[in-house]
Amino acid sequence: MTPSDDPPLRPPAGQVPQPGQDGRYGETFFSPEAAGEGERIDFGALAYDDITMARLRALGAGPGWRCLDVGAGTGTVSRRLLEEAGVASVLAVDRDVRFLGARAVPGLDVREADITGDGITGDGITGADFAPGQFQLVHARFVLMHLPEHERLITALAERVAPGGVLVLGDAVDLTSDRTPDTPYTSVMRAMWQGLRSTIGTDVSWVPSYPQLLRGAGLQPVAAEIHVPPLQPGSPISRFWADTWERSRQAMVATGLVDDAAVDAAVRYLGSDACAALSAGMLTAWGWKPEEG
Repeated sequence: MTPSDDPPLRPPAGQVPQPGQDGRYGETFFSPEAAGEGERIDFGALAYDDITMARLRALGAGPGWRCLDVGAGTGTVSRRLLEEAGVASVLAVDRDVRFLGARAVPGLDVREADITGDGITGDGITGADFAPGQFQLVHARFVLMHLPEHERLITALAERVAPGGVLVLGDAVDLTSDRTPDTPYTSVMRAMWQGLRSTIGTDVSWVPSYPQLLRGAGLQPVAAEIHVPPLQPGSPISRFWADTWERSRQAMVATGLVDDAAVDAAVRYLGSDACAALSAGMLTAWGWKPEEG
């Protein structure tokens, strides 16, 4: 991690920060140093990568394209862009690159950097290879939902797109509502979203605004789609949510909406044939940088 300003204050080890205290994804919860965190990320990749790759290829990602993958995680999308779509190069950026370095492939450039702080041109993401207008594709998935400065970052990412190129953003959308039947799953999901928002600032309520935000960043035309993977016993998305709940259990219980027994019941429910629920979806939105002139 190479933050461009002082790191946030953190609560003592083992203590969940109260609403209003500073906290960040990967620090308070979901630390890359925690055992099994790479596997949790890969469960999400198994659930969503095929959909992401189909969209990127439909948008034209292929030979000759120079790509930027922000918050690249374990690098599954970055590597598939190179190996399957045949793009020319991918600059894969993350605050912690331990998973990205595990499997090098030709054309993959790994950069450890923090896109927040003084902006996307802050410490660690500077130089001619990251100058505005350099990439035919800029992609960020499950990144901006964790960052309060998402509007500023969307503008900064749009600036990195070359004329005629495309910015593609993907984030979660919560499909529970007041009228969704109460099940062990929906109770725990509501607690998860509230707990993560109170502790590390994760907020998916604004994600449906992506098309307007992309237009506001000067991109057009824009479009969006939603994919909802099926919740089935043993499926990658079910295993992803079960692991995510375990790692954020403190925040969920602190909301008062659930207790440990309720979380345990939801994990069992996910693995049973009785499960009848909608996973959180992934909204993917894209916008094109107008050609010069």
